[in-house]
Amino acid sequence: MKEKFMRFMQGRYGVDTFSRSLLGMAMVFLILSMFVKGFPRALFYWVSLFGLAYCYFRMFSRNYAKRYEENQRFLRQTAGIRRFFAGQKSLMAQRKTHRIYSCPGCKQKIRVPKGHGRIEISCPKCHTRFIKRS
Repeated sequence: MKEKFMRFMQGRYGVDTFSRSLLGMAMVFLILSMFVKGFPRALFYWVSLFGLAYCYFRMFSRNYAKRYEENQRFLRQTAGIRRFFAGQKSLMAQRKTHRIYSCPGCKQKIRVPKGHGRIEISCPKCHTRFIKRS
């Protein structure tokens, strides 16, 4: 049985970022269909089924070039959103050791280490000086 499965899966595209996003969206719509009543319930249900079907179609596809192109298009379109959330994740990780202030002149974000009391901060972009607690 394992050998048959391995032969079936040989040459398949597999899971990529776009497939994972499709799967997540399908699950969200499926959960929404459980809590909404009336016409939107059926709509959410069918959208989730279509998303799941397309996700599995992509995973079992042997057309590497087409699936790769779809994934790259998805990554290009969501680059700004992913960059924003990566930046927010980085800021949250730095909260333990650093404070992040915005320059009053140019709104540039400035990172200073915690635990140095009141310090004078000089903006590297516009050279505005301001005093804050670190």
